[in-house]
Amino acid sequence: MTISKANERLVADLKLLMRDSEELLKATAGEAGEKIKEVRNRMAKAMESAKATCEDLQESTIKGAKAVDETVREHPYESIGIAFGVGLLIGVLVSRR
Repeated sequence: MTISKANERLVADLKLLMRDSEELLKATAGEAGEKIKEVRNRMAKAMESAKATCEDLQESTIKGAKAVDETVREHPYESIGIAFGVGLLIGVLVSRR
C-alpha cells in the first residue's frame, strides 16, 4: 500500500470516526450526569484535534503528490529508470523465495 493510499484511508477512517462521535454527542445531549458531561467535553476536544489532524494530513498528502508530479515531469527518463530498477529489484527478491 502506498503512502498516498494509506493517507487517504486514514483520512476516511478519521472522518467516519468524527461522524460517529458527533452522532454520539447528539444522542447524549439530554443526559445530565456529571460523568457524561466530562466524557462529552473530552470527546469534543478529541474531535477538534482529529479534525485538525485530518486537515493537516490531507494538505501534506496533496503537497507530496504535487511534489512527486513536478519531479517526474522535470526528470521523466530518470523516473522511468528508477521505477524500472525498483521493479526489477522487487521481482528478483520475490522470485528468490
